[in-house]
Amino acid sequence: MTSQQRVSIQTHEFDVSAELAALRAEDFRVGAVCSFLGTVRDRNNPAEPQASAVQSLELEHYPGMTEQSIEAMIDAAHARFDIYAARVVHRVGVLHAGDPIVLVAVTSAHRGESFQACEFLMDYLKTQAPFWKKEQTADGAQWVDARVSDDAALARWGIQARNA
Repeated sequence: MTSQQRVSIQTHEFDVSAELAALRAEDFRVGAVCSFLGTVRDRNNPAEPQASAVQSLELEHYPGMTEQSIEAMIDAAHARFDIYAARVVHRVGVLHAGDPIVLVAVTSAHRGESFQACEFLMDYLKTQAPFWKKEQTADGAQWVDARVSDDAALARWGIQARNA
């Protein structure tokens, strides 16, 4: 696949079915397709009963650098796992509760490799890709900090988060 087909940063919503069909199109070696769809939550920390309701989430990125960073993540996944193809679609701009934010999809011969590579890419993407998130709540807007749990998820792959 070309770089343009592997990574897409966009403001408009994506069609998950169309993305998955394009990823595996005419590749009859594929026995497994694993995907992760991330969506905007309506609370900034759903585990806390007093969490603020999120009115919107604004995502910014550094054009060019973001795509290059995600390409490197996909290359790392190819080096670690026996996968055929990977696709990352990430939205930017203003999003609301329930809106899809990110799609990570991976193809391989067997499910184990696809599951692992998909989880690896999502862990890497969550901590290493140059995106900035700002939540709008009734209390005002605030930038979202990296979570310790995201850094720990990346660490289990033997990778130290740059923001740790």
